[in-house]
Parts: sequence; C-alpha cells; structure tokens
Amino acid sequence: MKPLALILAILCTTAACHAATLGPEVAIMQLKFPKEKQPRVVVIGLYDEATPATVENFKTLINRKFYNGLRFHRAFPGSLVQTGAPGSRWGQKDKTGTGGPGYTIPAEIRLKHDKGAIAMARLPDAINPAKQSNGSQFYVCLEPLPKLNGQYTVFGTILEGLDVLEEISKAPTNSNDFPLPKITIKSIVLAPRTQSANPR
Repeated sequence: MKPLALILAILCTTAACHAATLGPEVAIMQLKFPKEKQPRVVVIGLYDEATPATVENFKTLINRKFYNGLRFHRAFPGSLVQTGAPGSRWGQKDKTGTGGPGYTIPAEIRLKHDKGAIAMARLPDAINPAKQSNGSQFYVCLEPLPKLNGQYTVFGTILEGLDVLEEISKAPTNSNDFPLPKITIKSIVLAPRTQSANPR
C-alpha cells in the first residue's frame, strides 16, 4: 500500500468516513475534563466539497477562537452530545443552548447521520422552514440517527476520540440535559489531514 493510501486508511476508521469527500484539513479539538491536567483529544474530518459554506464558517470560527472555553451543553447517553453555544461559558442559564454568533448558515443537507457524524443544530421548521443552520452550535452522533437524515446539515465526522464524546454523553445532567461536570473546549485548531492527529 502506498504511504498516502495507508494514512487515509488509518484516518478513515468510522462508518461515517468517506475518504473521497474529506477535505485536506482536520480540526483537532482539545477537551478539558474536571480534575484532569491533560486535555483529551478529538479529531474531526471535514466534508469541504459536500458542505462548503458550513465548513468554511466552522474554520472561520476556529481561527477566531470562538469555541475556546465553551461547554458541552446537551448530552444524551450513548446517542448525542452538543456544544457551540456562547452562553455555555457561564454554565446553565435560561438561554444556554439558544445562542450563536448572530447569524445563520444556508442548509447543505446532503449527508447521513451515521455514527460519528457531526451536524449543525438549528431552529425548528415552524420558524425556520429553510432549515438554516445555527451559526456555531453542532452536535455529534454517537450512534446512527437515521430519523435526523434530511433535516440537518452533516458537515464532518469523528476520526479519533469518539470514546471521549461517549464518556461526556454519560455524565450526570440536570433536567435540561445539561452535563453537570464542567467539560469545556480548551481549543480547536486546524491541521493537515496527513499530520499526526495528536498534537502532544
């Protein structure tokens, strides 16, 4: 096997991964857990060709360090975790989980909600019939969620660290599904997809 093909084979380890459509960069997300000195790493592959506007917005927010310090504000055991709400920095408040950067993104609904898929959250059809995505909030499927297909923009897939997100999903939550442990995004950075996934 040629070196490049070998690298792609190693990276494409989830059911949602399609090497032909993954872009040249990955997003490396470091997560801070309570009482742990070292952050945990999650690597995200991005579907640049299938969802160009969504991926470009995600990269812009990463470069602005928008996500740094945000908490995971929704968790459903073994099913889904969600982050990206600016208000989550201050814990569970009345409007936590409803905010964003102040704009929406046109829908790019083309990909399935396979295990490891990353998709943009959005407002309900009743007030958002065009299914426009929230500007910053995203969720990760920890199992296939076919009932969401055709409803939300899937723009990436987890290449490494799905077990970390599964652990977050099992954390104790309050009545609003908000995880009680303070689990935050320390940073997200972009790197070439052929580079080592773990920056440490």
